[in-house]
Amino acid sequence: MIKRLVALVLILNVTACAELQDIANQLPQGPGVLSNTDIAAGLRQALDQGIDQQVAKLTQTDGFYKNELVKILLPEELQKVDKALRDIGLGNLADEGLKVLNRAAEDAVGEATPIFINAVKEITFNDAKNILLGDDNAATQYLTAKTQTALYAKFQPVINNSFSKVGADQIWANLITKYNAIPFTNNVNPDLTDYVTGEALKGVYTMIAVEEKDIRTKVSSRGTELLKKVFALQD
Repeated sequence: MIKRLVALVLILNVTACAELQDIANQLPQGPGVLSNTDIAAGLRQALDQGIDQQVAKLTQTDGFYKNELVKILLPEELQKVDKALRDIGLGNLADEGLKVLNRAAEDAVGEATPIFINAVKEITFNDAKNILLGDDNAATQYLTAKTQTALYAKFQPVINNSFSKVGADQIWANLITKYNAIPFTNNVNPDLTDYVTGEALKGVYTMIAVEEKDIRTKVSSRGTELLKKVFALQD
């Protein structure tokens, strides 16, 4: 009896794998006669649309600060700074400190676009097929894997420069000086450049994932005929 059950499980597993492989192999040969090139081009268009429609929003004033999906909040170490300053009547200064962190991210995100464009150009048919059969954010995961290291290296000096450009360095130097002067507090000296760089990257990928999900789930978001044909294969 046990041998029969084991044999049945093996047969079912082999059958399921074969069926999944058949689905994957048949993607380009459907009634619409989409070629491998068409499918890869469709996925490139989807990512380009995410970059054009969502990442561009982050570069605008309040692109981070007034977007609850990506707004940069204070790291845990600075939450006590924020509270202590508000407790002594410096709430406006604390608000400004939070705002300029988001301003620095908004200023830096424009540097991401060329890196994304290069990564999108490199999508192969196998990449595209895996993305098409993957999760709702499979394209975003692909882009993250391809660009995260390069973007971090690019963002960090830009964020540092942006701190000076938007006045964040002076504001936070003032904030931290005032906090460290409060009796019975432990001095802080956070690496804000590293923190904001990481949060800015999270925000960029979050917004691309938003657009990818729309394209996958809403026909109205598929802005070209090629996008409609390619993503009809996963509907």
